[in-house]
Amino acid sequence: MDQAELNSEQVLRRDIPWETYMTTKLITGTSLQLLRRYDKKSENDRAPLLDNDGPSYIHVFISILRDIQKEETVEYVLALIDEMLTANPKRALLFHDKSLADDDIYEPFLRLLWKGSWFIQEKSSKILTLIVSARPKQNGRTANGATDSKKKITTSDDVLKGLVEWLCIQLKKPSHPSRSIPASVNCLATLLKESVVRSSFVQADGVKLLVPLISPASTQQSIQILYETCLCVWLLSYYEPAIEYLATSRALPRLLEVVKGSTKEKVVRLIVLTFKNLLSKGSFGAQMVDLGLPQIVQSLKAQAWSDEDLLDTLNHLEEGLKDNIKKLSSFDKYKQEVLLGHLDWSPMHKDPIFWRDNITNFEENDFQTLRVLLTILETSSDPRALAVACFDLSQFIQYHPAGRIIVTDLKAKERVMKLMNHENAEVTKNALLCIQRLFLGAKYASFLQA
Repeated sequence: MDQAELNSEQVLRRDIPWETYMTTKLITGTSLQLLRRYDKKSENDRAPLLDNDGPSYIHVFISILRDIQKEETVEYVLALIDEMLTANPKRALLFHDKSLADDDIYEPFLRLLWKGSWFIQEKSSKILTLIVSARPKQNGRTANGATDSKKKITTSDDVLKGLVEWLCIQLKKPSHPSRSIPASVNCLATLLKESVVRSSFVQADGVKLLVPLISPASTQQSIQILYETCLCVWLLSYYEPAIEYLATSRALPRLLEVVKGSTKEKVVRLIVLTFKNLLSKGSFGAQMVDLGLPQIVQSLKAQAWSDEDLLDTLNHLEEGLKDNIKKLSSFDKYKQEVLLGHLDWSPMHKDPIFWRDNITNFEENDFQTLRVLLTILETSSDPRALAVACFDLSQFIQYHPAGRIIVTDLKAKERVMKLMNHENAEVTKNALLCIQRLFLGAKYASFLQA
């Protein structure tokens, strides 16, 4: 059988020669007794054993993983531990029982992350994630697994560092074609709750490895990966250095694309919460408005969600976006857009309040902004920029008392006339509007706009 396709059910069908291991002194007589009581039994039979003597079973499992190298046996014990934790994740606390203080509980799993079959690596990563996350807190901080023993014990810091390194490698260059990514994202969705993990994940350049996984999902497995990826991004949105990485990636447009088409409430909720966190950070607010998030929020609010908190978050996000639109509708923002030549249909272009409040600002530096607008008309090959420039010129004519005269003096008419024959319909439409306003004057503008 292909080792890469091995699963727990197949592994647990094996018969392990525990008696032989005792004869060769690889396990003790006590361990053999415990294994006979536990192995091949149902969850109902095992539960009281673990409730009454859980740490003893953990000690046996760790000892086997430490002392026995045979791959089939290692896989079997990992499958037993995984089965135990899947039935009740709170059993991860058993690994931190005081009676195990001298056992290096993390070492076998951390070592097995880097060797053996894919089955061994996958189970080790899952088990390590659960047990390191269950470690007890001391004075508000998580305990490090230190002990009075003189031998070196693997600490939780060692584990978290090793796990992050392994997970990033799996995201970058998967060991298994279909299971590496889901397994890694699943672990990260738990681990990134810790600030120390967020820090090391960002340092390992992990953020950019998550971004491509933010894409619309259809199958059940891909929806789960998407949900856990969004959970990771949401957790990272609380961490400033990660926010800087998200700002320079395509995370925002990808999240918008997903939220537009997703009907999964748990996915939508996480993305909306992420937007709420990022709204006030850097240029995210401006980007959200430019990408059309206000309209998407309106659409989401119209849908029937069962979660009232989601509706509250959408309302909060809507208010925050409105505040950003007000900030965006400033002449400085507009001037920057024009000077960079990056004209697009951002909200301010069609906002009457923006033009009324800022029309005299166009007179600064001998109508510098207006002159640059005319240069765009003459030199740009971008149809969107040309259409917006024609529209803005018509707005200037409408709102400035001497708009027609100024625009005529700057010889804008000839430039706009050429664009009336442009191949792009959006350009010709706005060039025509500009010429009409130039010839007919401001008093007919409202009629033309209607």
